[in-house]
Amino acid sequence: MPPRRKLNEFEKGRAVAWFQDGVPKREVARRLHVSISVIVRLIQRFTVTGRVQERRRPGRPKKTTPREDRLIERLALQTRTASSSIIRRKLRVATNTNISQQTIRNRLHGFNLRSPRPAVRPRLTPAHRAARRAFCRRHVRWTRQQWSQVLFSDESRFTLNHNDDRLRVWRRQGERYIDATVQEKVAFGGGSVMVWGAFSHHHRTPLFHVQGNLTDLRYRDEILRPLAVPTLHQMGPQAVYQDDNARPHRARVVNDFLQQSGVNRMEWPACNPDLNPIENLWDELDRKVRSNHPPLRDVQHLYQMLQAEWQAHLHHPGQLYEDSLRRVPEQRY
Repeated sequence: MPPRRKLNEFEKGRAVAWFQDGVPKREVARRLHVSISVIVRLIQRFTVTGRVQERRRPGRPKKTTPREDRLIERLALQTRTASSSIIRRKLRVATNTNISQQTIRNRLHGFNLRSPRPAVRPRLTPAHRAARRAFCRRHVRWTRQQWSQVLFSDESRFTLNHNDDRLRVWRRQGERYIDATVQEKVAFGGGSVMVWGAFSHHHRTPLFHVQGNLTDLRYRDEILRPLAVPTLHQMGPQAVYQDDNARPHRARVVNDFLQQSGVNRMEWPACNPDLNPIENLWDELDRKVRSNHPPLRDVQHLYQMLQAEWQAHLHHPGQLYEDSLRRVPEQRY
């Protein structure tokens, strides 16, 4: 077995004691099973410093200066979507410093900068932002009693095979493509179901299966007349109906019907899905269907499970309602 190159603190003390007792350095090295050079350096260090501990080493010097580190940070903040390879190339042009992409990432981590996926929001024009501000200012002082009189509605599409990027797998190096760590995908989600629903703090409509294109006449005759308007009448004369600005919703026949039915309608800004609490309800419904049931067989099975979860678990979705209303004053315009 080749001799060792290092000694622990106890062995260093023994080596010095033996040497002081007159034991030759070569014999000390033999007793501790180390190279003679290890004992020579140890005795030299003890003679000069009176200590057996090694001097603390500063480590490998950094390849970048503090000024270059600040430049790396500034390049990342100037172009938030720039990759480490792009920042590396710009740094080389500016300072003639050639470092690896991993070093770029290490420097940015030192400035507490990470590279997660960006948050997603609708593209908003100045007119959209102005409408959102006006909406929030009109309703920021509404009480919970007033909000409880609003019936929020929307359509949503659920796919048979769904990937919302929340799924993670545990795997070792080299296991990326084994069957247990791969999620299979099919075109267009393997089929989908579109549904319409509406809810308030204490009421909800039945879940309606939207088959084919939803026209203005179908919206009036299949959704508003049998589902939305009766629910609004149950809520009382102060009830307010909310729907978005999709073309079937804002057609003249729909406006005339709601006016004749005595329905109060909420003005809704365009490109404003994040203010509608029913978006949270759709997400919760999808989670329950995926987690509480066996794998879905086909779109008919998917619709049955949506109906079952809507009926069983969403009688009073008041918490989702409250969470969404708290966000109204916090919206970014």
